[in-house]
Amino acid sequence: MTRSPRHDTGQPSRRTLLAAAVATAALTTGAAPAAAGPRADPDVAPADPDRTAARRVDNRAWTTYRDWREGTARGTRAVAGHRPGVVLAAPAGTLAYTDPHTGRTADWEYAAWTSPVHRLTVPATEAIVSWNAGTPDGTWIQTELKGTYSDGTDTPWYVMGRWAAGDQDIRRTSVDGQGDGKSSVWTDTLAVDDASSGLRLVSYRLRVTLFRRPGTRLTPTVWRLGAMGSDVPDRFTVPASTPRLARELDVPRYSQEIHKGQYPEYDNGGEAWCSPTSSQMIVEYWGGRLTPEQLAWVDPSYADPQICHAARHTFDHQYDGCGNWPFNAAYAATFDGLQGLVTRLGSLTDLETLIAAGIPAITSQSFLAEELTGAGYGTSGHLMTVIGFTDDGDVIANDPASDSNEAVRRVYRRREWENVWLRTKRYNASGKVVSGTGGVCYLFFPADPTPRQRAALAAAGVR
Repeated sequence: MTRSPRHDTGQPSRRTLLAAAVATAALTTGAAPAAAGPRADPDVAPADPDRTAARRVDNRAWTTYRDWREGTARGTRAVAGHRPGVVLAAPAGTLAYTDPHTGRTADWEYAAWTSPVHRLTVPATEAIVSWNAGTPDGTWIQTELKGTYSDGTDTPWYVMGRWAAGDQDIRRTSVDGQGDGKSSVWTDTLAVDDASSGLRLVSYRLRVTLFRRPGTRLTPTVWRLGAMGSDVPDRFTVPASTPRLARELDVPRYSQEIHKGQYPEYDNGGEAWCSPTSSQMIVEYWGGRLTPEQLAWVDPSYADPQICHAARHTFDHQYDGCGNWPFNAAYAATFDGLQGLVTRLGSLTDLETLIAAGIPAITSQSFLAEELTGAGYGTSGHLMTVIGFTDDGDVIANDPASDSNEAVRRVYRRREWENVWLRTKRYNASGKVVSGTGGVCYLFFPADPTPRQRAALAAAGVR
């Protein structure tokens, strides 16, 4: 059977799904880990220097008090403490925002923080912004990126997301129709239009604008703001890695399929909820729980109401789906003590390093049914949660596209799984060449990682 494209936002960019995007005007404002499985916990060395040097991904995030102090503040203030961040201190102005998904216009006080220029270690064909923030009722944020190309010209300020943890004030949304003739934004991904031209993004600044209801002392708090730039080579196959680890993490198992038909306003119900279902698995692995009050809106006859909650709170009203990558990372960070981001990994060795440190990962892949033995379906984009590796090096994944929670744990052949995850080109069922996911994954991990977790993240290119 063929899965819906909205099982995932799926490709390295959104060119295929969003080629007919409708333009939307952009705002322009100046837990402790779960117990490991029964397997031994061997030492897994970090990535070797040659592989690290060849990494085609650059991650940069602003997270520390010093980071927030080094940016340019326009009405914001850096705050110290256990989890440093930036808050709205004195409004820089008031802006009227008409929500395109409700038609409501409201005034909002705002302030903005702009990062220093970050020069990419890997001149990039694509960039994805991630953020972690708290947005009390009556507040929301907007994230933007402005880049410089290798020809010396600049992009406009691109809106990479308008986001709130809830949906009572604004509708969480990406912004379509953004481009300058050299690059375009496809939902959550900024992509150079013609990578074969040699044009690359060589540096960027990020800006976050914090909004609140006028006349209040409310404020969002932004704890993490960063971007992943990448220039992954086009390829139909990837080099095989050598198995190095046998370990399985005890991650909760949830099926999206048991939610078919539930809350169809959120991407037609559970059939397309692989992303929030995977996200909820890892949130709960790290100890994140929802209260009865938070789940009170869900029909009490539904099993696993937290999956319905995750779908509602990751839903992108412009994309009309729950698979916006940064929205899922931001959702994870609404749980106390967690942070999340979107990145690309280079091989299963990276995943082994993370699993050895107790960090599972949510991966995005696309494949024909015959390309992944045991899946029983094909997909143009689907999320799974990698929880470990067998003695033979095969991948143990919690696959939400299963008929029951009990059936979620799957074992997939290492070589097949590695290829469908890391390739950037593939043939679809009609024999047409289409894009692959190029190693995209979500990583959710403690806001205060252990030394071993920090080392594993650094080995995977995340700092």
